[in-house]
Amino acid sequence: MAQARISAKANEGRFCRSSSMADRSSRLLESLDQLELRVEALREAATAVEQEKEVLLEMIHSIQNSQDMRQISDGEREELNLTANRLMGRTLTVEVSVETIRSPQQQESLKHATRIIDEVVSKFLDDLGNARSHLMSLYSACSSEVPAGPVDQKFQSIVIGCALEDQKKIKRRLETLLRNIENSDKAIKLLEHAKGAAAKTLQQNADTRFN
Repeated sequence: MAQARISAKANEGRFCRSSSMADRSSRLLESLDQLELRVEALREAATAVEQEKEVLLEMIHSIQNSQDMRQISDGEREELNLTANRLMGRTLTVEVSVETIRSPQQQESLKHATRIIDEVVSKFLDDLGNARSHLMSLYSACSSEVPAGPVDQKFQSIVIGCALEDQKKIKRRLETLLRNIENSDKAIKLLEHAKGAAAKTLQQNADTRFN
């Protein structure tokens, strides 16, 4: 009888310890789950800051190269450029880096995709129209929607091999490049139009003098 009571108490102690360990493990797991959510929220917030920095730099650069900047006095342009450079400098002081965990295959795919985009960018000055068409086919390869134009199938297979975060960054870079080309094209057309109008006015003045 005494031996039975001792065995019962020993089993009860083991049960209590086991139950206590299970509760503790459950609480720790719950804490880690909550921390995981906060870690992902942190990464998303940092990525948003990265994107905002890119947008701000692009907007400042766009203003500096806008047609409006060309149509003001030299003094005003210099003053505005000083302000723009100051804003750009302050923007560049913000350093945010969200590292992406990649497998060796994903790393290689990213390098390949980046190399293809860089090659297109290097040809901007030689043939802007062809560069735009090529970038559009690359962008279509990254889009989940039905593309309006041709798709670079080879580039698409390369991008699919990249990490998901890298796929988003590649798409954003292509969007930025296409916007820059569009802005450059508009500036060139406006400049050509202004030159054409000036030449027409000069011709009219010359005709008036001779008549």
